[in-house]
Amino acid sequence: MFDGLKEKLDRFRSDVEESADADADAEVEAAAEESAETDAEVADETAADADAADGSDDPGRLQRAKAFATGKVVLEEADLEDPLWNLEMALLESDVEMGVAEAILDDLRDSLIGETKSQMASTGDLVEDALGDALLEVISVGQFDFEERIASTEKPVTIVFTGVNGVGKTTTIAKMARYLEERGYSSVLANGDTYRAGANEQIREHADALGKRLIAHEKGGDPAAVIYDGVEYAEANDVDVVLGDTAGRLHTSSDLMAQLEKIDRVVDPDLTLFVDEAVAGQDAVERAKQFDDAAEIDGTVLTKADADSQGGAAISVAYVTGKPVLFLGTGQGYDDLDPFDPEALVDDLVG
Repeated sequence: MFDGLKEKLDRFRSDVEESADADADAEVEAAAEESAETDAEVADETAADADAADGSDDPGRLQRAKAFATGKVVLEEADLEDPLWNLEMALLESDVEMGVAEAILDDLRDSLIGETKSQMASTGDLVEDALGDALLEVISVGQFDFEERIASTEKPVTIVFTGVNGVGKTTTIAKMARYLEERGYSSVLANGDTYRAGANEQIREHADALGKRLIAHEKGGDPAAVIYDGVEYAEANDVDVVLGDTAGRLHTSSDLMAQLEKIDRVVDPDLTLFVDEAVAGQDAVERAKQFDDAAEIDGTVLTKADADSQGGAAISVAYVTGKPVLFLGTGQGYDDLDPFDPEALVDDLVG
């Protein structure tokens, strides 16, 4: 998963290491030549004295000379210029949103330029740490413990799922029912997708396979009323969680987005989760922003993550919405719903 992005990040680390170590070798060579031309005692002079004797007033050279005299090498902007440009292109090619890519690059510049490392240490390790920190800063925004949220919220907990057509929203609801059951929570499914032909039949198949109760109205009914009935059923029957489906809608459909706003007002869900495909890339990022505007989302589930070699959506959605990616859909089975772990993902990408 996300192998394409991992390969690009590895290439960036190698590029910086090659550039910085080439400059370090040049410093060693220059120092050796200077020592041969002057006297063996020059090796014991301070870097400042050496710089003064050389007549240089370049503060960058002075800093680098001082570091070299104490057994260290300084990373300069020139070491990063080409690798950062290549990394920016690689991130954009991996469907990372432009503003997100720029934020990652800015963090890397701040972390690496002027940074010193031991001549015996690996430049690659230094870059790897900085890259990991920059990615984690972006990916983990807004992150919270989903299970702790469910445990601490007054029952029944109402979760509404939103998203465009065909991204696996209904299947994700079924997976969530299984996920909650394995953690000791009962659930009821409420079908707020009241306009699509076959929607009741589709979600009923999942409910029957999982042994769950389904609350549904006739085609054309009020979606907010269906989910509200689901909440009333859960309250009357001591069910822990209501999982509310909604009609797949384009973020450009004002009528359907207004319907989503009504669900938000009438039901006042405890959590609203946006569902989209990881393979949708930049489209998923734009849609997440639009749905968040219509009915504030609390987090995202990205389906088909097992088919996405780029990973750009997973990196970008959280950053542009300020809301976390909570789960990844990784297959067609009911058990194929994995909690999203930003630290584990970063370790996999750069470790």
